[in-house]
Amino acid sequence: MNPLLLKVFHKLPPFARNWAASMHGYSLKKWRYSPATQEYAREALVRDGWSREEWRRWREERLQYVLHRAATQVPYYRQMWAERRRRGEPGSPENLADWPVLKKETVRLQAERFVAEDCDRNRMYLEHTSGTTGTPLALWWSRETVQRWFGIYEARVRHWNGLTHETRWGHVGGQPVVAFDQQNPPFWVWNAPLRQLYLSCMHLGPKSNPAYLQAIQEYRLEYLLGYASSLAMLAQTAVEQGIKIPLKVAITDSEPLLAHQRRVMEQAFGCPARETYGMAEIACAGSECSAGAMHQWPEAGLVELLDENDQPVAPGATGRIVATSFLNADMPFVRYDTRDLAQAEPDDQPCACGRHLPRFRKLLGRNDDAVVTKDGRHIVQIDRIFDPCFDLREAQIVQDAVGKFRIRIVPGTQWTAADEAPLCEALRQLVGEAEIKVEVVAEIERTWAGKYRMVVSHLKPTPGGPTG
Repeated sequence: MNPLLLKVFHKLPPFARNWAASMHGYSLKKWRYSPATQEYAREALVRDGWSREEWRRWREERLQYVLHRAATQVPYYRQMWAERRRRGEPGSPENLADWPVLKKETVRLQAERFVAEDCDRNRMYLEHTSGTTGTPLALWWSRETVQRWFGIYEARVRHWNGLTHETRWGHVGGQPVVAFDQQNPPFWVWNAPLRQLYLSCMHLGPKSNPAYLQAIQEYRLEYLLGYASSLAMLAQTAVEQGIKIPLKVAITDSEPLLAHQRRVMEQAFGCPARETYGMAEIACAGSECSAGAMHQWPEAGLVELLDENDQPVAPGATGRIVATSFLNADMPFVRYDTRDLAQAEPDDQPCACGRHLPRFRKLLGRNDDAVVTKDGRHIVQIDRIFDPCFDLREAQIVQDAVGKFRIRIVPGTQWTAADEAPLCEALRQLVGEAEIKVEVVAEIERTWAGKYRMVVSHLKPTPGGPTG
């Protein structure tokens, strides 16, 4: 949201914020849901019963379509192949292995050139990533892509757990519903068209958690979706205070679901906790079935697990997820490096749920910590402080102690020393009074998979909170 509009929104009384959220919800519902969405969901459920051979044939056909469309209709790829031919390099656009691995930075710098020429961006839905490396991406989806995506989500997240998009639910996420310095609830808004209570994770903490739990009860929510660490904190408070919050399911996203977090959620909410995996680029996605397996969604994209030399890892070994878009062929990413790590489950043993969807044995995803404030709040998705007005190539927040932070940055060409104070103040608005300093570095250290943590915490783990 535009920063000026966000300030106006924060000053509205609660009923007006609910009205504004609902107006936005009407627009989202129009984009996401129609009779076609329900048909896409039905088709996805039918595909759940496909054999491995049926999936193999489908993927081969879809891959050839996407590669041909990318090479002939997408400006970036068409130029890339033309330059390779001029240089006399071997390889064919029809062979996936001949395509180079695509880095996120390449997409960030020239996102428009990845949209097919037969598409009108003005008639498409503009989505942005959360910018977990300080560098958000602009992404375009057609209405059909949006509804296909939500159709598959309806099938493999909601239907698998006995839900529909009409079920009352709560989303614990990183959008700032109220000003960061607000001390009293509500820290949430009701989005009537989506039947969603959006609960900002920015104000979670020992003092405010009981109010969140009361809101979940008062709005008669049937399931929760949100960051694993945030849901675990709410669950821990419920257990400690003996508050009963019966739900149908607790669904986690954006973070790996850890064993101790799963246990406390299931204890507090009296229901299963299910993990999901996805990204705004919608090139790879997955959801957990009733047997506890993380199934990939083949319709989203073709997944390769590669090592540091861009070679396939051995079965069962850890590799970084490199995905080729299937669902969004209007902005296709071929061999896109997600920077997430995973292990694949061999196909020789079928899943107990009976589905032949491919599986991840272990999904690492993002492994960022939360920051802990002096008043006990645990804040995730803190990357929002890196406003586009700050010219940063990369950034990382390091918490050395409660009330003590370092912001490590790789500056862009427009960054000046005068930007340090506003950046520190942006973090201070989230965490309260603290010692904050900016460190200019040449690069942020990465793992062999090319990924670094957005937040590094040197604090000891707390129940239901960050694990360090």
